[in-house]
Amino acid sequence: MQFEHLVEINDLANPAIMDLSREEIWFGLLYRAEDPAVFLPGLAHCEIVERSERELVRDLDFGARVLRDRVTFEPLEWMCFEVAPGADHAGGSLTILIEEPTPGALFLRFRYRTTLADDPDSDGVAVAGYVRSAYEDSDIETVRLIRRIAEQARMQ
Repeated sequence: MQFEHLVEINDLANPAIMDLSREEIWFGLLYRAEDPAVFLPGLAHCEIVERSERELVRDLDFGARVLRDRVTFEPLEWMCFEVAPGADHAGGSLTILIEEPTPGALFLRFRYRTTLADDPDSDGVAVAGYVRSAYEDSDIETVRLIRRIAEQARMQ
């Protein structure tokens, strides 16, 4: 399954919503990479096992299983989370891109690639539709958390 969608960050027509800068969005994405527990329900612990200038390798401990993922990024542009297929996980990736079609109009594009089939399963259940909906909900929550992180940083 391949799936992507946009989440608007700054609604330039609505002054009631606090605008975020590209840097504030990026800081929130870095927070998600470095300390993901608030973004990933059920995550007990995250250990960064490798670090370089534009990459992290993490062990994500969900209690019943530990997943290793790789986070690569281009600062202020994009971040990609990749889990290799294994016995406990089918594998896949999430790339989050910061887009700014006009000055100040910031969006996050969430791009998923999984081994899940787009077609209904043998019982006729369109599992991909449920997964897409869960991804969208999670991504909207990610933006809400990034907003909260930015608001807290502004208060300090």
